Amino acid sequence: MKVTSEHNERIAKMTLASVFPHYITKIEKKGRTIEELFKVIEWLTGYDKIKVQKFIDQKVTFELFFQKAKLNPNANLIKGVICGYRIEEIENPLTKQVRFLDKLV
Repeated sequence: MKVTSEHNERIAKMTLASVFPHYITKIEKKGRTIEELFKVIEWLTGYDKIKVQKFIDQKVTFELFFQKAKLNPNANLIKGVICGYRIEEIENPLTKQVRFLDKLV
């Protein structure tokens, strides 16, 4: 599926707070814990649990969330399809980073 500029803009304006409950549902269905979710987020972004919770409470957009992140140097090794999009083919850096997180969760 081709990523459009409208799609990229929508992703940028989404908040971590709006998506986080879906991440929790997804990991619980897989038999994982919230602590494991925070560890995955920390691996990708460098943010610890306290910082992530602060971003959730402040309703920070994905644009700002990833703008301040120290992305793991191995993040580009994340491959595959998520939500119908092949991660390797996504050109917009922010959209790609959000899909990295989606894939890890």
